[in-house]
Amino acid sequence: MKAIFLPLVLITATRLHAADEAGNAHAGLTPDQLNFFEKNIRPVLVEHCYKCHSSDSAKIKGGLTLDTKQATLLGGESGHPGVTPGSITESTVYQAMTWKNDDMQMPPKQKLPDEVIANFKKWIEMGAPDPRESKVANATGGKRVIDMDAGRQHWAFQKPVKPAAPAVKTEGWAKTDIDRFILASMEQAGLHPVRDADRPTLIRRIAFDLTGLPPTPDEVKAFVADTSPDAVKRVIDMYLDSPHYGEKWARHWLDVARYAESSGKEVNVLYPHAWRYRDYVIESFRKDKPYDQFLKEQIAGDLMKFSTKHEQAEKIVATGFLAVGSKGHNQRDRRQFQMDLVDEQIDAVSQAMLGVTLACARCHDHKFDPFTQRDYYALAGIFLSSETLYGTYSQLQNANPGTLIELDRAADQVAALAKLSPSEVAQLKQRYNEAKQTADNIRDQVRTMSGAERERQSAQTFLRVRSSFDRADSMKADLDLFYDDGTPKTLVMGVLDRPTPVNSPILVRGDLKQAGDIVPRGLVEVLCAKGEPLNISQGSGRLDLAFWIASRDNPLTARVMANRVWLKLMGSGLVTTPDNFGAMGQKPTHPELLDHLAVSFMENGWSVKKLIREIMLSRVYQMGSMHDAANFAVDPDNKHRWRMNQRRLDAEEIRDAMLSIAGVINYYPVDGSPVARAGEGREGILNLLREVNSKPQLYRSVYLPLIRDQIPEFLSIFDFPDASLVNGDRDTTNVPSQSLFLMNNVQAQGLADAFAQRIGKMDGTPEQKLSQAYQLAFGREPTQKERDALFAFWTRFPQEAGKNKAIPKESIKGLTLASFCQALFASAEFRYLN
Repeated sequence: MKAIFLPLVLITATRLHAADEAGNAHAGLTPDQLNFFEKNIRPVLVEHCYKCHSSDSAKIKGGLTLDTKQATLLGGESGHPGVTPGSITESTVYQAMTWKNDDMQMPPKQKLPDEVIANFKKWIEMGAPDPRESKVANATGGKRVIDMDAGRQHWAFQKPVKPAAPAVKTEGWAKTDIDRFILASMEQAGLHPVRDADRPTLIRRIAFDLTGLPPTPDEVKAFVADTSPDAVKRVIDMYLDSPHYGEKWARHWLDVARYAESSGKEVNVLYPHAWRYRDYVIESFRKDKPYDQFLKEQIAGDLMKFSTKHEQAEKIVATGFLAVGSKGHNQRDRRQFQMDLVDEQIDAVSQAMLGVTLACARCHDHKFDPFTQRDYYALAGIFLSSETLYGTYSQLQNANPGTLIELDRAADQVAALAKLSPSEVAQLKQRYNEAKQTADNIRDQVRTMSGAERERQSAQTFLRVRSSFDRADSMKADLDLFYDDGTPKTLVMGVLDRPTPVNSPILVRGDLKQAGDIVPRGLVEVLCAKGEPLNISQGSGRLDLAFWIASRDNPLTARVMANRVWLKLMGSGLVTTPDNFGAMGQKPTHPELLDHLAVSFMENGWSVKKLIREIMLSRVYQMGSMHDAANFAVDPDNKHRWRMNQRRLDAEEIRDAMLSIAGVINYYPVDGSPVARAGEGREGILNLLREVNSKPQLYRSVYLPLIRDQIPEFLSIFDFPDASLVNGDRDTTNVPSQSLFLMNNVQAQGLADAFAQRIGKMDGTPEQKLSQAYQLAFGREPTQKERDALFAFWTRFPQEAGKNKAIPKESIKGLTLASFCQALFASAEFRYLN
């Protein structure tokens, strides 16, 4: 007895200590981790586990409680941990969910959906981040009291007021109000700004930040030679006016809009018409559409006034923002699918546009912010009163097909498909009729089978009938893309109002079976002035929601976007949690500067270009990124902005720069997307892969097909974000696999070869050609030390290569140049902005 008891005490004490330490790590949770737990883990625990495994249970089964972090880690009477961060094999809660052990199945009556189990696996493998306190009161449904007056005192929920720029001690350094805010902060901390970036470094920074492409050698030379006071302004305006500006800055928004061309999740259904939303975003940034108008159109463009059919079509396409999110098409419960769709829309709108996590109030009042379930279901009623039209046809694993919006033929929209000839239309109709007849014949054969025979071949029979009708539906979907004369229809994903609006009940724990009080459609209480009407009585309410979000009175909208722009130009946001301005987000490092930028943004007509120009013309933006030991000792994280942050290029910038420098980039991609030409269904992805793999994809990365969970390797290796989630700040890693990719990948090697061929065709001596390669890759001349190293390389590499008898002598010179060019691409200087 004693021999057994002592080890158990020691094991329990060790696990309790680990649980305590984990509890102390609460402050270290990232916003993504917190959001993942609140959206995917806590609701499941509340709905499926707390009845038997919480401190409020009438009888705690197995001695296991799951309503606190400590207890979840500790486990129950079995002596095994409930959850072991990083290990699913040592997490009994996860093992019980999988139902692989007959003696341990949770919940006992019905296995959880595969998607839920996959979320728990992902959660445990990411370290089981859990924000819950050691003790949770009212864990099974009791309400905490939310004081709205106190909630409105949160810094982000108060309207921004433009402050006066502070006085500074250092004379002559500050050129703009932005500089004065930053310099005052530095002086207060005892810091000093580093020297300005040199001209080649600065134009390379400006070019990549505005176009996602490197400056040409001629552009660098012209800028270096221009010593006039307006030189920087002129080069900024040159790149802002470039068509490539829209492509670069649209990609930032597409990250936030969780844009992709398929559904993701268990059944990855293609969305062949999503590309229209992508092109709308590119054109909006290119034309500098006022940001408030940009937001309104994405929420309620179909309800807004228009003067031409083309303008109407553009605004309808904008509502694709609400339709392109990920969806679980194999969800058999249509009502559950609809509520999950609405939840995804609330999550996207609230994080992307307001920087808050309203979707965390689906199952209970928000645990950290003053958002109630009433707020959530008031918004849910707005989206339930709207029909989301995303397309896709019924097939074996698509239980939730949809339709699309057909635009007026007079709207003059680009077509992704070529017009069919009369004979091609006739062939398409014939193939559909034959497929439909085949399906009907198979179904009739099954009906004539005896009951015993049908029972014996049930699975085989079902698949035979279903696949035949799937084939016919696929043919019908292809046929429906065209008018009878062969002209392709203009079809878009988007949202339209339903004929009759509805209000949503509060769902207790988010459960459809536990409907509570009906909530009128409306707005978020804490973000409205006290006494301001919240409810919506006419229409879906999307137009009201759009104008409320894009209002100057909304305390969040301008701040959130100003912070997003600052982040993309400076490397980190004034608020380092750009998608969460709530209590669990970080406070701004320079709150007065953030409000200055937000109010100036609105005063300048919500112009993103003017906001970018204001930041870029500051001396803060134009600083160098060099190290300063004294500053670093005080502020190692550069929170006071005493230097420019060194930044790695985004995945698209690395790829596009390699294409550009190699001289093979295609700036004029074909209309539409390869996904639009691939078709839907199971054959669609195969058709897409055939098209993409049959020829080099030389257009800009923003036009590459984006299939959720199948992102091109060139992008995924350099931290392309999860296209199912709102992402305002990409992760940046520096891992060996990236260097190996640039060394060994066939595409990377091919671009290095093309770069070498371009250099080889240039005029000049070998030394001059190598200098031109440096100018293309780095925007500068090589130093003398680098010239010496290049000379040594140019001498030794051919000698070593000549020893390999497998290499023809006549190809050694080309191989030497290609290896040199590949080394430039693989260098840190190429991948980073200084």
